Amino acid sequence: MTEATKKTESVGTTASKKPAGKVADTTSNKASKNTAAKVAMNGSASPILLPEGYRPSEDEEFMNPLQLLYFRKKLEAWRAELLDEASDTITGLSQENLHQPDQMDRAQIESNAALDLRTRDRERKLLQKIESALRRIDEGSYGYCVQTDEPINLRRLEARPIASLSLHAQERHERMERVHRDD
Repeated sequence: MTEATKKTESVGTTASKKPAGKVADTTSNKASKNTAAKVAMNGSASPILLPEGYRPSEDEEFMNPLQLLYFRKKLEAWRAELLDEASDTITGLSQENLHQPDQMDRAQIESNAALDLRTRDRERKLLQKIESALRRIDEGSYGYCVQTDEPINLRRLEARPIASLSLHAQERHERMERVHRDD
């Protein structure tokens, strides 16, 4: 098993910690998860493996090691897919023949290349958000709103694993954007 595979399958650095502003009664649960993750990091315990077909559930403890591992794998797979597409685009653009005798053919090739580059630029920004989400997993703050410290709904994280704001905080953010945009 490669080192990267071990890291991916292990929860080692995905200890969940109590974000600032959380209610004190959850401290004991968070502390026990920190301890379990530290044990896994030290190699004293076997790494936690994700069961086949696992899906996070509202019935489980929020951001338990299985959920963190699930979202880590989801984010890493998404990142790998985006990087593969970027590599394919670079290969495709370098093999394009811009020396077409027909101006319409040349214009179409250039238009397609421009569209591909705009798409890759958007994906580059998405990659930064994926890296940020992976860092939050490592820090133990993944799954909690960066503004309110409230848990982000699991369905929202499932649909948008890079989400850093709860639904209410996101709505407030978008309302503020609209207000400032209209000025």
